[in-house]
Amino acid sequence: MSRYRQIADDLARRVRAGDLAAGTELPGVREHARAVGTTSSTVVRAYRFLADGGVITVSDRRRARIAEQGMIAATRLLEPERVFRLAGSDDPALGILLEHLGALVETVGARGSFAGLRAVERGEADGAVIHLRHRDGVYNESFVRAVLHQDEPYLLHLWRREQGLIVPAGNPRGLTRAAQLEGLRVARRETGAGTQVVLDQMLLADAIEPETVAGPELPSHMEVAFAVALGIADAALGLRAGLTDLGLEFVPLLWEPYEIALGRHALGAARPLLSALRDPALRNALADLGGYDLSHSATIRSVG
Repeated sequence: MSRYRQIADDLARRVRAGDLAAGTELPGVREHARAVGTTSSTVVRAYRFLADGGVITVSDRRRARIAEQGMIAATRLLEPERVFRLAGSDDPALGILLEHLGALVETVGARGSFAGLRAVERGEADGAVIHLRHRDGVYNESFVRAVLHQDEPYLLHLWRREQGLIVPAGNPRGLTRAAQLEGLRVARRETGAGTQVVLDQMLLADAIEPETVAGPELPSHMEVAFAVALGIADAALGLRAGLTDLGLEFVPLLWEPYEIALGRHALGAARPLLSALRDPALRNALADLGGYDLSHSATIRSVG
């Protein structure tokens, strides 16, 4: 390995380990060269390599600093061939994002928010797409801490999405809230899916036992909408996206954060997701679906 790569990789490993936090100032080129016993030009080349990889920032007349998302960039730099394995929730916009990413992300078998978290815990996936509302109204964080606490977990925010009642054109039953679903045929998501959790919470809030609201149990949001369009179900709780083409109407109820839970070790492999979420063309395609808010996309927070 070239000497400049050795220097760059050593710094990247220190960033990944947390020894060099975001904003930390690196030694000047000459100082660093003396410390590691090499030439200034070699250190300049190492710094340039790290800057190109997003690990550090370099500006004129100022020393290099660790970038805000330097830990993610460093991990990706050290594991360039790693594919991000993704489990968890279903979403139309997610399908577009995954198509854009191609072979950089591999979807694995676990479906639903709870099943996705368990897949990450078992090491079968690097991240899980989740939207789990706690009884206190806060989404995702407590569930991630409970399941992934040993992995120094993070949440990568994809977008907010609008959930509501899916009803036939004209809303013939005049539905405006989940309590009115009692006695109807309601298309439901599978047990463990975040949308099913929200529906159960809404019903319980109105003293309705979720088991008394019957209907087909389906594995995706699109199939739930199809069930209403085909007359198999009278209504469903689901997403606004894609309903216009099916001749259905949407009664908005809430906005929810849609996020990827992952451990610290998987941050580097998630970097292509961050890059894609900042792509203007992709963002426009997602916004055109309707029912999505991308104002905070590609932000990451620790929930350990």
